[in-house]
Amino acid sequence: MRRWVLIGVLLLVSLAAAPAALAATQTASLGNVSATFSFSGSFSSGYTGERLTISRAGAVAYDQPVSSRFCYTACAPGALSANGPSVHVLDLEHNGEPDVVLDLFSGGAHCCSIEQVFSFDGATRTYVETQRNFGDPGDRIVDLGHNGRFEFLTADDSFAYEFTDYAASGMPIQILTFSGRRFRDVTRSYPKLITGDAANWLTTFKRLSNKHYQDSVGVIAAWAADEDLLGHQRLVSRYLAQQARAGHLNSSLSPQDPGGKRFVANLQRFLRKHGYLR
Repeated sequence: MRRWVLIGVLLLVSLAAAPAALAATQTASLGNVSATFSFSGSFSSGYTGERLTISRAGAVAYDQPVSSRFCYTACAPGALSANGPSVHVLDLEHNGEPDVVLDLFSGGAHCCSIEQVFSFDGATRTYVETQRNFGDPGDRIVDLGHNGRFEFLTADDSFAYEFTDYAASGMPIQILTFSGRRFRDVTRSYPKLITGDAANWLTTFKRLSNKHYQDSVGVIAAWAADEDLLGHQRLVSRYLAQQARAGHLNSSLSPQDPGGKRFVANLQRFLRKHGYLR
């Protein structure tokens, strides 16, 4: 998982006793908060001994084995495939209190990138974990507004396999923030990014004309989602109706729906269910 991270990270790697295993310790810090993520193993052999320790002003406030309900104790460090760190300390909430972010990967062909955020609880003087499964798209932690506030830039994994196979599925842009121990969808606050994403999906859809619009429903679904977020529901309805009449909304998985009229109805229900249509 690639990251844009505006902190210094020290990565220490040493050989384990077993020649095939690799023991590693990654540390990150911000202000008086430092985090240490340690583990052994590799992608080929699997990982063991994963542990996260968080200290405040030199005193240990959290020290636990790493686990997730999405991969239990078999998670892989999320960033190693990109040769980057998997632990970060960031002021996600822009409140002067650093949070610790741990990247994990569940393994599998199309799954799953997981973010665990550890927030300080003043009442218990320890850290509370909140996690989110970002699926196959993964995410990047970015400062989109260049104002010291961080966002999780990703794509909506709920579109995968929904209308066609994975390779032909389009996933519209999704932007989340973290506050109050919750991930919050703030995609609508970035209309320029949504507009750019919609343009890319529409360009891809039009390029499919060379293939006579085979498996075109996945990418046009992502375009429709973006445009609906922008409030362009009438534009979406007109364009989808035109493309259905022209026979351009097709999926190799749904040959019984030539032209895609049934797809249009299913897409509208899906977009309303997932909050794209208000």
